[in-house]
This record gives sequence, structure tokens and C-alpha cells, in this order.
Amino acid sequence: MADKNAARSRAETAFSASAVRDQAVKDEIAKERVAFDVRTAKLKALRLAHEEQERAEKAAHDLANPPKPKARKTVKRG
Repeated sequence: MADKNAARSRAETAFSASAVRDQAVKDEIAKERVAFDVRTAKLKALRLAHEEQERAEKAAHDLANPPKPKARKTVKRG
């Protein structure tokens, strides 16, 4: 009976140590995921701001420099 209790105690100790390691790994993965999401959101905000700035600059350029009318082809009749 003592051997059974000792074996059970060793097994529970090993299992609890394994569970602690598993939880530590899961916590680390969760932290990395949050950091990645934050970085992705920051980069997306920067990209959108840059695209908006480029759009505004293009609109201002187009307003200041309207397109030149295209030359028409002349057709000789006669």
C-alpha cells in the first residue's frame, strides 16, 4: 500500500510539474500573440496614414495641374 501511495505521489508531482510547464508555455504564446497583434495594429495604422497622405497629395496635385486636353486627329475630307 505504501508503494502505491508513493507511486501515486510521484505521478501527481510529475503531472503537476508538467501542467505548470504547459501553462507557462501557453502564457508565453499568449503574450507573443498580444505583442504581435499590437505590432500589426501599429503598422496598419501607419500604412493607412501614409496612404491617406499620398491620396491627399495626389488630389492637391491633380487640382493644381489639371490634365491637358488631348489633341484631336484631323480628318482630311475632300
